[in-house]
Amino acid sequence: MTATNLVLNNGVTMPAVGLGVFQTPPDETTAAVAEAMRVGYRHIDTAAAYLNEREVGQGVRDSGLPRNEVFVETKIWVTDYGFDETLHAFEKSSAKLGLEQIDLLILHQAVPTSFERSIAAYKALEKLYSDGKVRAIGVSNFMVEHLSRLLAATEVVPAVNQIEMHPYFQQRDVVALDAAHGILTQAWSPIGGITFYRDGGKRTLKDETLLTIAKKHGKSAAQVMLRWHLQQGRSAIPKSTRPERIAENFNVFDFELAPEELDAIDALDTGVRGGPEPELITSEGFGRVIPEA
Repeated sequence: MTATNLVLNNGVTMPAVGLGVFQTPPDETTAAVAEAMRVGYRHIDTAAAYLNEREVGQGVRDSGLPRNEVFVETKIWVTDYGFDETLHAFEKSSAKLGLEQIDLLILHQAVPTSFERSIAAYKALEKLYSDGKVRAIGVSNFMVEHLSRLLAATEVVPAVNQIEMHPYFQQRDVVALDAAHGILTQAWSPIGGITFYRDGGKRTLKDETLLTIAKKHGKSAAQVMLRWHLQQGRSAIPKSTRPERIAENFNVFDFELAPEELDAIDALDTGVRGGPEPELITSEGFGRVIPEA
């Protein structure tokens, strides 16, 4: 069976499946995190822009688990890019989470129109890493060109690149570049939740191929998709606030997809992005100010 943990390119061990809290209201976040910890999760993914880091930290504390048993990942938002600004953004996130050290700190977007600020922000992550304030650093939503430019201008290879990744949108060029540099691809919207909001579009959870495979294994379509990620060596960040879904999304380590089933899921790629186009992300257009701690 696929291991429950992955080893990053700097030797840090990270649980393969994490609970995501994107769009989880603050007043529901603490309970969701604590429930996830109860059923076996040891990895939580949040972000400064989600405005629920404080509640994530409380949920981790409420779990009663030792700090070294929980992997916490968060993201720097684009309005806090720049060297000094990003160092301060770490302080804000650290204080809200109630953690002196963050396990994985990543840049939330590439911001191609002001990429020099993205580079400066990443260099701040490098300093935080060298100072031991974070255990690993990485990026999110970096496409091939962005990642290539970053690698040419910085010293520490990202440990993770978190991207939209599900059977209907597989970004194979990004995954290939990640692999070539030892960067772990981490999937946001791993079960295609982003497809649920398309007007008249196909939804992954109702896909006949996925439902047929799920029926064979006595699992749900969501569990099949998560298993597909794991067997191909990716990290997956499903999200839910419902206790039954939180548990279901973690119950993916007791079955194996056959090679032909993996191939059938690979063949579902439509090439259609569900989330924002990375090239269109600008500090002005996505200018949410991140509050102080």
